[in-house]
Amino acid sequence: MRTVVMGAGRSGLAAARFLAGQGRDVVLTDIRPDPRRELEGVLAKAGIPGVWGSHPLALLEGCAELVISPGIPRTAPFVAAALDRGIPVIGEVELAHRVLRARGDGSRVLAVTGTNGKSTTTDLTAHLLRAAGRAATACGNLGTPFLEAVAGGGPGTVYVVELSSYQLESLDAFHAEGAAFLNLTPDHLARHGDLEGYRRTKLRIFARQAERDLRVVPAAHPEWWQDAPGMARIARFGWSPCEAWCDGEGLLRLGDEPLLHRRDLMIPGDHNVENALAAALLARHGGASLEALRAGLRTYPGLAHRIAFCGEKGGVRAYNDSKGTNVDATLTAIKALPGPLVLLLGGTDKGASYEPLRPVLAGKLRRLIFLGEAMPQLMRDLGDLPHDLVPAFDDAVRAALALAQPGDQVLLSPACASFDQFNNFEERGERFETLVRDWTEA
Repeated sequence: MRTVVMGAGRSGLAAARFLAGQGRDVVLTDIRPDPRRELEGVLAKAGIPGVWGSHPLALLEGCAELVISPGIPRTAPFVAAALDRGIPVIGEVELAHRVLRARGDGSRVLAVTGTNGKSTTTDLTAHLLRAAGRAATACGNLGTPFLEAVAGGGPGTVYVVELSSYQLESLDAFHAEGAAFLNLTPDHLARHGDLEGYRRTKLRIFARQAERDLRVVPAAHPEWWQDAPGMARIARFGWSPCEAWCDGEGLLRLGDEPLLHRRDLMIPGDHNVENALAAALLARHGGASLEALRAGLRTYPGLAHRIAFCGEKGGVRAYNDSKGTNVDATLTAIKALPGPLVLLLGGTDKGASYEPLRPVLAGKLRRLIFLGEAMPQLMRDLGDLPHDLVPAFDDAVRAALALAQPGDQVLLSPACASFDQFNNFEERGERFETLVRDWTEA
């Protein structure tokens, strides 16, 4: 009997390689007509046959189980045919959970979902646990597949798993000792039908929880979670007294216990205060002391290239938001920082107007630095605001750092793609951080 893995992305590949390594008969199928050269080599080395360009129903003959990638809906014809034949259909997350629980090695699972903030909260929770001396790894939708993390993890590891709505669709026995549902805004409605269908899918994260487990939810929106399945103890986060909250003076608290002031967080913005509160609840449930939470919250720099603090000198703080490749992303970054701002804008123009940046810059702009190929478009839309034209990236960053005054933030959030001077936004962000490091050490 074989296992068919459907979808040759990172999740599907992790499932296929793991199962083959366990001596299982595995076939990988993908709608793409041909595998990438490097993927072809990986599959050949692992002894995994691939079926490309279609999903022939003949693959279901003698199939004991179908493992589907998150991007594949359960309504897809091949999946529906498997279900009609009584073939179990699971996702990579469910498979990883099965493998982990079979070990019985004292490991625990903390899970995070929501429309926004999942990655930061997942990564921060793992950071807080490591600050407490616990073996913890962030995985799932964040980047490393859950199964890959489980395969490389040791006894007693805490797996902090980011779960998208697509991944939640294919859960069955999955059980998280702690689970957080952060927020809800319309997303993926083509897949889930409507906002209610999307919400119900998100609530699946709580379905197998028992009374000893923890359910982390936003205090301000009980309508999102009050009818959630499962029996876990509820812990709320928000801006008024509850299990984790930020008081009117800006102090983050667990109940009555103070943690730290929001200005001591390296990740800025109200949205990151909420992420920090949710992460603190999960990490506390995972065994972190209050002292470890305080230390971890003070030292968490944020995810790479997402409004990430990367250096301070003379009262000037620098933030890397190279992932801000469009105007909407840059709006979020500007709102997150108090100002005054020295803002680096530019790169490869995407054709959108930069005018929407104008109102959020009001009252907090020190100076704009226009750079790269988009300078003409930036001048057209924002040229009446205080600015400098510095075409080359390195020169632009050095100019921004030089003119910033104590109390300013230097923010790279370009609202543009990076392809005029870099291969990708990661390379651009890494170069920015190198220049900031040189500046702090000079």
